[in-house]
Parts: sequence; structure tokens; C-alpha cells
Amino acid sequence: MTTDHAHPTPRMYIAGEWCTGGTGRTAEVVNPATEEVIGHVPLATTADLDRAVDAAVAGFDTWRATPVAERTAILHRAADLLVARSAEVGRTMTREQGKPLAEASGEARRVAGALRWDADDARRAYGRVIPSAPDTLLTVRRQPIGPVAAFTPWNFPAGGPMRKIAGALSAGCSIVIKASEETPGTACELVRCFADAGVPAGVLNLVFGEPAEVSAHLIAHPATRLIAFTGSVPVGKLLASAAGARMKPALMELGGHAPVLVCADADPVTAARRSAAAKFANAGQVCTSPSRFLVHESLVDAFTEEFVRAAGRVVVGDGLDEGVTMGPLANERRLKAMETLTADAVARGAKILTGGGRLDRKGYFFPPTVLTDVPPDAELMTDEPFGPIAPVVPFADLDDALRTANALPYGLAAYGFTRSTATAEHLTRELEAGILSVNHCGGSVHEAPSGGVKSSGYGREGGPEGLDAYLVTKRVSHLLTD
Repeated sequence: MTTDHAHPTPRMYIAGEWCTGGTGRTAEVVNPATEEVIGHVPLATTADLDRAVDAAVAGFDTWRATPVAERTAILHRAADLLVARSAEVGRTMTREQGKPLAEASGEARRVAGALRWDADDARRAYGRVIPSAPDTLLTVRRQPIGPVAAFTPWNFPAGGPMRKIAGALSAGCSIVIKASEETPGTACELVRCFADAGVPAGVLNLVFGEPAEVSAHLIAHPATRLIAFTGSVPVGKLLASAAGARMKPALMELGGHAPVLVCADADPVTAARRSAAAKFANAGQVCTSPSRFLVHESLVDAFTEEFVRAAGRVVVGDGLDEGVTMGPLANERRLKAMETLTADAVARGAKILTGGGRLDRKGYFFPPTVLTDVPPDAELMTDEPFGPIAPVVPFADLDDALRTANALPYGLAAYGFTRSTATAEHLTRELEAGILSVNHCGGSVHEAPSGGVKSSGYGREGGPEGLDAYLVTKRVSHLLTD
């Protein structure tokens, strides 16, 4: 294995200083397109974590006392720097996560917009005056909750950390964030933008480490006041349980298994094209990725034919190569998961229309895969695939399809295609999901909230609701005296 010398050297950022940790322990960073080791990321000790929390405590005192206009100006400078550096940030992201360069650079620019939204929205975190007795001033105040401990995965190396950092810093909190050890270079470049913009030392602290060790220590630390996590349902449940045992609030953005309902009056070709574009974005490694395609029996042949055609137009390869529209899976774990899910479905009677097996080349490449005749007990229909596999299943009755869509314990995203406003409203009422898109499969937007129901988590990120978890509501009753 060789080292890509163009890749930035990952470091932790604690108390305003870049550092490598106390013991010199590291983990390899691997380029998923080549399987080459491109760097090593330092792993924190408990002493490093304590130092980060201590810095966050001091940073919180500084940041909460900083006028909101000044905080907002600093955060806007960080957003400007991220946009200016988006090409190189994107290149770093592609090397360590695999997504095509255009997607990666676009992600960096997009999350700069999310930071601007949160920063501006914090200026509208209004309280209120409540009519009361003549001698009493009754008010409601919104104040930052305190130091935040946050944990983010590898699938959106800029977007995941930014959602936590933007919410926390905009609200006036400090943060210790453990970003993914598989995509550390992007997290470092993100944090560098904040440091260069003038965020005071201690307000933003970046650590890496053994996930179970870091989460257990930061959640248990008495100084952390909020736990914010994006990741899988099983891990989210463990972290939420640990936080609950200490009466700490938590923000949980967990996985899903998003159904797509193509109703009898929909345009099957348009539905297939839009669904396929969303399915194969980021190689399907998106928590809101459409993953169960329930299509009315009168449209299923036309839908499937166009979906397979769209899958065939996807160009799979190294995300740094010209013309590539889908990169490798991010790691070997995801590759093996795709092989397992496909084999299980086929063993139960499913048919592969395209794709279905690892590409015969170096790297973690798995092609766009479309299956039909997938039985309801196949693992693909019950477990989030988190990859470029699309099962297409016909239905005869919409209410039966809704029951199928709602049968799983997840409720993050759902999608529907229909020409009828009445049917769209029926989908809106009946689908158990925190996010619903009708006649498209669009992603998150800054101005509206995202989050799940049921086992897909709780709390919201984005929109006016995005700062709620980072603020406490305080009632103040002031008896006026002479």
C-alpha cells in the first residue's frame, strides 16, 4: 500500500491547537477507489477527551458572551472560506470517501449555505413577554444549552459535521465533535475554516478515536449538556440510552428504509428517472435514500424498464476521474453488505435485472443493481441497504402499499408519485415518516427541518426548528419592586 502525499495530514483540534494526541495511536485512512492507505488519523486518549471538554467549557463562557452580531459575522466568514476552498475540500473528500468530485465539491458549498442559515436564524431566537400582573414582568428567554458532544459518520464528510457545528455555534454553544476516522481530512478542512474565520479557542474542538470509547467518555462527562448523533439505529439507541441514564437531552438523526410509492396515475418514466437519480447518488449511502420501490401493477413494467435504463447510464469509477457519476462504496464493510443482501434476495427468488456483483477491479466498487420478484421476507426489504440496490415490487391497492411502507420500525423519509392532489394528501396523512417528498426525491434544504419518527430518531436539523435542541427555554417571573 502506498501513501497519497497530496492528502492532508489529519490532526485533532483542541483548545485552538492542532495536535496528534497523547499516545501516538493512529488508524489508517484508505482511499476506497484504490484501497491504498493515504494517511493516518490520531486516536484520542481519555486525557485528550478531558482536555477537549475542558476547552469547550471555557469556550462556552467566551462564545455565549460574544454579541450575536459578532458571532454571526464570524460564522459567515467561515462559510465564505469553505466556499472559496470547496474545490480542494471536495478533492480531499473524494480521496477518502469516494463520491465523485462534483458531488464532493458541491457538498462543501451546500453546507456553507446551511451554516449561513443557522447563523442568521440564531438572530431570531426570540423570547417573549407574557401579560401578567401589573407588578410582575413575566418573560420567556432562549439561551444556549452549553457544551455539546457530537458524533458523525462518514457518508457526508462535510455535511454531517456541519449540521452539528452550525447548530451548536449559531446558538451560542461550544462543541466537541468526533468525526469519522474514515474521513478525517474533510473534517479537518472544515474546522480549519472556522479557526481561520476567528472562532475563539475552545469553542470548536475536533477529536477522533475508538467510537465506543469516545462516546462513552463524552456522554458520561458531567460538563457535556447535549448529545447529538447521526448514524445507525442500533448505535443511536445505545447512545440515547446512555444519555438518558444521565438525564441529558439527545438529538438523534438515525437510519431509515425509505419507501417510494408510485401511484396508478403517476408518470412511470418520470418517476423512474427521478427515483434512480436519488437512489444512486453517493452510491446509495444516504440515510434518506429511496430504498423500497412500491409501484402500481399497471405501471411496474414501464417503471422498471426506465429504471434499468437509468441505472445503465451511471458511470462507475474513481470519483476523481472525468465523467464518473458514481464512485465506490466507502469501505469494504458496505461492499460485503451489498453482496450479502443481493445473495439473500436471489436465494429467496428475486431476479437481478442489472448489476448484482462486485466489479472486477481494485476498489470497493458495486454497480447500480435492480431486482424484481423480491419477497417481503428478504433482508433487502427489511434492512436498510445503504448502497446502490433497488428492489421493485408491484402493488394493486394503495392502502395495502401504505401498510407495507409503514410496516417497518423506521420512519425517516418517504416518497410518492401521483398527479392527484387528493392522493398526495392521502400519502401525507398516512405515511409514517418525518420527511415526505411528492413527485420528486429531493434532499434536505436549509430552510426546512429534517428528522425521523419511530426508530429513525427524534429532534430536527435545519429550518427554524434546527436550533431547538441547542437552546433551553427559561421562564422568568420578575416581581417589580421600588
